[in-house]
Amino acid sequence: MRYLVATDGSAVSDTAVEHAAVEASVWDAELEIVHVLTPETEFVEGDIVLAGEETAIERGEQTLDQAERMAQEAAQRHGGDIEIRTELLTGRPAEAITEHAELLEVSGVYVGHRGLSDRREQVVGSVAKSVVDKAPVPVTIVK
Repeated sequence: MRYLVATDGSAVSDTAVEHAAVEASVWDAELEIVHVLTPETEFVEGDIVLAGEETAIERGEQTLDQAERMAQEAAQRHGGDIEIRTELLTGRPAEAITEHAELLEVSGVYVGHRGLSDRREQVVGSVAKSVVDKAPVPVTIVK
């Protein structure tokens, strides 16, 4: 069994990571932690250029390292030990998360939800809501 949890480094995604780690330890499941890079691209002399690519990757790796440490600590606090893997993804967050979940054939997905106002969610959407709509497996939304 394997669970997937997405993190963006926010406090609510940290809570999702900890919750997923505890669940994985209880069910003796592997935990895949993902972070989606959504860098801005520029069009320069006919080529698409990814501005700040190295910085984005470095920050993404730091986010995953921090999440991995938190997950391991959360599992240990609850008397468990889990196998953790991390992966940097690219693209639109909801699509990247659900495609990766399908590829890995995970048993469940965990995501944080910031609780934006209804009006703001209508304008920008919600990654958590989109993951629920697109995921091939059960999704746990953590607030």
